[in-house]
Amino acid sequence: METSKSIKVGKINVSTTKAWMVIGIGVVSVAGVVVFLETRRRRKTLDGSTKEDFGAFIERFVLAPSPQPPPPAARQSLSGLTFAVKDIFDVKGYVTGFGNPDWKRTHEPAPRTAVAVTRLLKNGATCVGKTVMDEFSLGFTGENMHYGTPATPEVPTQIPGGSSSGSAVAVAAQIVDFAIGTDTLGCVRIPASFCGIFGFKASHGVISCDGVLSNSQSFDTVGWFARDPSILLRVGSILLPVLPAERRRMRRLIFADDCFQFSRVSSQRTIPVVNRAIESLSGYQQPQLVNIGKFIASNVPSLKGFCEKSLNSQHGVSTLKALSSVMISLQRYEFKTNHEVWIKTIKPRSAPDISDRVFAAINTTHENIKTFYKVRTELRAALHSLLKVSM
Repeated sequence: METSKSIKVGKINVSTTKAWMVIGIGVVSVAGVVVFLETRRRRKTLDGSTKEDFGAFIERFVLAPSPQPPPPAARQSLSGLTFAVKDIFDVKGYVTGFGNPDWKRTHEPAPRTAVAVTRLLKNGATCVGKTVMDEFSLGFTGENMHYGTPATPEVPTQIPGGSSSGSAVAVAAQIVDFAIGTDTLGCVRIPASFCGIFGFKASHGVISCDGVLSNSQSFDTVGWFARDPSILLRVGSILLPVLPAERRRMRRLIFADDCFQFSRVSSQRTIPVVNRAIESLSGYQQPQLVNIGKFIASNVPSLKGFCEKSLNSQHGVSTLKALSSVMISLQRYEFKTNHEVWIKTIKPRSAPDISDRVFAAINTTHENIKTFYKVRTELRAALHSLLKVSM
């Protein structure tokens, strides 16, 4: 399992549980440009900055792990570790709040615990509570007007990033050994980056989302945070499926070098660093440079109609912007499908930025929805082909 660490936007985008990864700003993370612009704003106030738990938790409780097997059996792999869960995972007997009091008020306690949480408990970890998140998993900053905004331990005046903000802060503040969250449009990657910890976003569909409230089923994934890469690996050994040994031995890095034009770091500065880093890694090939924008333009024909026609627009950049637009439109459509009835019935009170996103989702028509799904299917096939991963 590969990880990387940084304290800038676009920290980690692990595309598969296999040993291949795309380095750079991931294709589906083009929306990170929007995130970066939004999160440059600094908070003027910080609720909960003096709290012992850094404002990371909505609710504290203890779920004991499964009993240890008697000797001479080996101890459970997560024995002795504590973890927290984002307020989007079901825990039996507790109401899953989705980051919003009106949601919590109008729903019943969960009848069972989410599959991912159960697996962690069965392997020796102890759950110590639920963490703050952006309402409905629709935010990027980690702020929550109802429960307060978790304080980033290193720089408490800065936003923690969202939407899995409380989970990231609980780990960064050393309150728990690891925490789980979800990633739809960067909800694990962004707070991991902002809080300066390790974060892992699993491939879509690899980890069960049974017992997890859905924002958008085409993009929702389970992820987790840790300060120590060895703990990140231990959690991954429980949540991720075991791969055949011959697949695990393959090591190939693909560098989406054109994506660095969206950041302040040029590929000319980053590629030599990566080359030096992998020289000491056994079995790795030299990085392969790919213009991912042009690759997508050539392999996702349904995206052509969404690309800008401006002669001043670079072909690859136009493609990535179009992909981002389709992604956001599809996310909005699925959010509307999942929650329109409840939102129109309850009319929940939300922060202004969240309300704007809810309004955009609920009130936008989607004449191109079939094409959006076609783009998604073609893109997945193209990336599987690029990474030489069998479908």
